[in-house]
Amino acid sequence: MLDLTLVRNDPERVRISARRRGQSDAFVDRILELDGERRAALTSAETLKAEKNALTASISKAADRAAEAARLRPEIAALDVLIAGAAEKLPEFDEQMAALLSDVPNVLDGSVPDGTGAEQNREVRSWGDVPKYAFEPKPHWEIAETLGILDTERAVKISGSRFAILRGAGARLSRAIAAFFLDRAARGGYLEIEPPVLVSKATMWSTGQLTKFADAMFSDPTVDLFLIPTAEVPLTGMHRDEILPADLLPLRYAAHTPCFRKEAGAAGKDTRGLIRQHQFEKVELVWLTQPERSFDDLDRLTAHASALLQELGLAHRVMLLCAGDTGFNAAKTFDLEVWLPSGGGLFREISSCSNCTDFQARRSAIRFRRDTKAKPEFVHTLNGSGLAIGRTLVAVIENYQRADGGIDIPAALQPFAGFASIEPGGSTREAAQSTTR
Repeated sequence: MLDLTLVRNDPERVRISARRRGQSDAFVDRILELDGERRAALTSAETLKAEKNALTASISKAADRAAEAARLRPEIAALDVLIAGAAEKLPEFDEQMAALLSDVPNVLDGSVPDGTGAEQNREVRSWGDVPKYAFEPKPHWEIAETLGILDTERAVKISGSRFAILRGAGARLSRAIAAFFLDRAARGGYLEIEPPVLVSKATMWSTGQLTKFADAMFSDPTVDLFLIPTAEVPLTGMHRDEILPADLLPLRYAAHTPCFRKEAGAAGKDTRGLIRQHQFEKVELVWLTQPERSFDDLDRLTAHASALLQELGLAHRVMLLCAGDTGFNAAKTFDLEVWLPSGGGLFREISSCSNCTDFQARRSAIRFRRDTKAKPEFVHTLNGSGLAIGRTLVAVIENYQRADGGIDIPAALQPFAGFASIEPGGSTREAAQSTTR
């Protein structure tokens, strides 16, 4: 939710941010107009109260108080009606203002580049060499289905399109990836949380998922519960309506959960394999931090996600998203894109790390005090995938595929998986196999 004070004091900054996102800035004028009307109503109410107080005071000073009270009673009664009428308008103004402020996106940070879409995102760094193969690399679904570790046909039978069944070594490898991510998160000082995956409408709204993304969510209106689209929602929502002591910050959480999103907007795209699913898993990283350090913390969060890919030996790049590609909640976002060799090779998003500044904290009423006498301030919230498990599985399968159809397992994953390769036929071998790329 936008800060009303920001709109009042620097409306041009808010207008510029909206236009850079490719959106109308008309809401700024409406907010200022509504704010003016509300303040006028408040001033009117206060003026009327002052008039009433003056009349009441004159009664107490009169020689004949009873006579003065009788004389002024009709005037005071009329003022009471006017005061009540003015006061009745204020909740309506507040409701309209809250609706306006909550339905517009966060203000972009000045470092976010201009642009309308992914083509204008800016590469800020890259890591690793794109692998070369002595054979034509295959897509992950073809490799995995041949090995018998992926079954999309039966997944369609039981659930429909955009679902998958992992089998045998595929299921074990997916579990190993999650365990590896959580192990590294714990080493990095993140507190592991196992949150509910069903959350209330209030929790969804407070983290900015409603109303902008309502159509993409799975929900049961009979019980007012939503399946989470990301663990960012419950991890941030844990501290809704709380005031935290400053010495607890930054709070850093990690959670491995299933995530649920309707992919109707991507009809016809990535219909095969594990890239774009209605149900998928992530290890999510969430920070609650002080405002003055939040952009430095965004760099730290992004580096943590990048370090996972480095340990896995997966070439990737870090992209700073342009204005038109930055999400509703975010002031600044870095995407990590991993190299996939199939289909001629391309980089695909595997993590998105965002600084939401105080946007979610205002909706969630998450504040902190710098000391016991200080006025509460809103925290800044950050979130990032550390990493998306299905897409990491895709990257491992494709990057570590062999000419014979087997897959070598990166050394960092082997202790968690319990095997070093998946051989043709789907069996596993403990001894590391040489990699032919």
